[in-house]
Amino acid sequence: MVKKVLMNSREETINLGTKIGRKLQAGDVLVLDGDLGAGKTTFTKGLALGLKIPDLIKSPTFTIIREYHDGRLPLYHMDAYRLENGGAEDLGLEEYFDSDGVSVVEWAQFVEDELPAEFLAIHFRRTDDENKRVLIFEPHGHHFEQLVKEQVN
Repeated sequence: MVKKVLMNSREETINLGTKIGRKLQAGDVLVLDGDLGAGKTTFTKGLALGLKIPDLIKSPTFTIIREYHDGRLPLYHMDAYRLENGGAEDLGLEEYFDSDGVSVVEWAQFVEDELPAEFLAIHFRRTDDENKRVLIFEPHGHHFEQLVKEQVN
C-alpha cells in the first residue's frame, strides 16, 4: 500500500513528522530519499519532536550519523550519501537498526544491503511550487502498513 500526501508548507511537513514520531517504537527504521533540500531533514525535525527530543536536529551529511538520546526513544539520524563507494558494512548499522532507538536513514540506496526486512520508505518529491512537496509513503511490513494507515492522511 503506497500512499501519497501533498505537504503545502514546511510546517505541515514538521507536523506530519511529529504525528508519526509519537507512534514510533524501538527498532523502527525509516528510509528517506529525495533531492537535496526536498524536506528530509525538516521531516526528521518533526519526528524528533514526536519523540520528545529537545535538541536541534541538523543534517548528518558530514558526520554520517548523529545520535540524539534525550527523548522518549533515542534517534539515530544517518546520511549514507558519502557511502556511495562502499564502507557501510564497517559502520555496524545493524546495531543501530536492532537497538533501543529509531533509525532514520537518508540516501539509503547506498546501504541497501544493510537494511532490515521491515522499514518505512518515504520519498520526497518537489513540485512546481517551491513551498510544496509530495511525500510518498511505502511501508515494508505490517507494522509500517498500520502506521501509515493510521497516521498519514
